[in-house]
Amino acid sequence: MVQFDTDVMGSPSSLPYDPDQDAAEKRDIRKKYRALEKRTGEQLRPQDIRAAELVEQVIEADELFQKVKNPTEATLDSTVLRNVSSISAQKARAMKLGSAAFDLDDFVSKLAIFMGGRHELADDASELDDIGDSVMDWEKVGRRALAKSRRVPVTGFMLGPLSVEQKKRAPVKRARLEKSNEEERRPQEIKEEDIQRSENETTKNVIKVKEILEESGAVNLFRFVVNPNDFAQSVENIFYLSFLIRDGLCALEIDEKGEPIIFLCESPSAQDRADGVMCHQIVMEFDMATWRRAIEVFEIIESMIPQRPPAKTRLGDKWYG
Repeated sequence: MVQFDTDVMGSPSSLPYDPDQDAAEKRDIRKKYRALEKRTGEQLRPQDIRAAELVEQVIEADELFQKVKNPTEATLDSTVLRNVSSISAQKARAMKLGSAAFDLDDFVSKLAIFMGGRHELADDASELDDIGDSVMDWEKVGRRALAKSRRVPVTGFMLGPLSVEQKKRAPVKRARLEKSNEEERRPQEIKEEDIQRSENETTKNVIKVKEILEESGAVNLFRFVVNPNDFAQSVENIFYLSFLIRDGLCALEIDEKGEPIIFLCESPSAQDRADGVMCHQIVMEFDMATWRRAIEVFEIIESMIPQRPPAKTRLGDKWYG
């Protein structure tokens, strides 16, 4: 909407911003803009104003904008244009091409005349049948349509391709998964009588360890429990020895050389416990590195506790170690 004349760009009247513009002129511009704003208010319905009137208001706003030199008047100009744009959009959305606004028969008649089928409209509807007897120039319509479109014309059919076949979905046969009786396996059923109850190995081994300690007397802890050929049985030996210490049947002391010594003792009676005698237990860490170090330091060649055969348990007709 703003046009500048390059020949008079330097004159004060042509400047886009002039803070010293005459106050009376600014009041007159604002008054006219507010009148336009009232005529194009948001509360105005689209059907209350014609499109020609909207064009006149835009032209009038353009003329007023030539005099605008300050932001306040420019804001009023943008408000007027916003209202005009909103009403124009509403009128465009309200346009409808219904049966009352578009007569199909009239369109076909005029199209036939344009292509040379008839030279004048007849009131008698029976004359419409004569259209097919004359040769109509369809290329004339095509040339007129091409002038309004950039789409490349292609050959097509109104009803789609001629060789249209309905696709038939082939039935899908899914192979049924069948399992042979040979591949079927049932879980092994174990009954109570199939489990052979063995002796209490823990109690038996604790008694055995006590008998060996009673024969050997006071001895170094590691020389007693370490099996140089089997780390697992060394751990088991410590486990069985712990029951003797828990029951007060075995004592552990540190001698003058700093070695741990174990020996059998009498279990404290109820009177002894009443007098304050207490049993103490410790948590001992024993890993494979400690096992190898004990064998090297104490030169253990043979285990004092005999090697035990691996325990086996029978479940049904199978043995598990």
